[in-house]
Amino acid sequence: MTLSGVVECDETYVVAGHKGQPEKVAGAGRKPRRRRLKGARGRGTKATEKPPIFGMIQRSGEAIIRMLDNVQQETIKPLIIQTVAEGTLIHTDEYAIYSRLTDWGYGHKTVNHSASEYARDEDGDGFHEVHVNTIEGLWSLLRSWLRPHRGLSQDKLPLYLAFFEFVYNLKRRGKRLLSSLLVVLLKKPSKSI
Repeated sequence: MTLSGVVECDETYVVAGHKGQPEKVAGAGRKPRRRRLKGARGRGTKATEKPPIFGMIQRSGEAIIRMLDNVQQETIKPLIIQTVAEGTLIHTDEYAIYSRLTDWGYGHKTVNHSASEYARDEDGDGFHEVHVNTIEGLWSLLRSWLRPHRGLSQDKLPLYLAFFEFVYNLKRRGKRLLSSLLVVLLKKPSKSI
């Protein structure tokens, strides 16, 4: 899948520990938690049990979501180059990891969340075209979808993300989603020649 047009990139952090893996908890040198796992405020890493989730979404199009070990330029660059067409306009917040997008061959516009700027009208037509609200909405959907699972294992988190991405990109709900899932699950693998 290749994203093009206007693409929004952003990252979020999900608290995910070692649910159901007491040997890993003991290996981490801490006691098991009986209450909900709470991550520290701010950005996290996979090692701090708050792995970053990186997302790219094409406006009025599909989304791509991946769990990363950390959020650094060398981590996100291969994902962006593999999935976003060169020359595409990318909207982000002002996090420093996005500063080299123009060097990588992309257009780049930012909004400054720390200055309470969430959308900007650049051409004076009254339409605020520079924003990352589409991907922020995706993160809201993801969090509400993950919440009922009551704690996640880092090992299983990529499976949850892949299923969420599949359902989101299918853009079907209810019985229409079930029939689409059955088609995919019951599809016979093609024979290689």
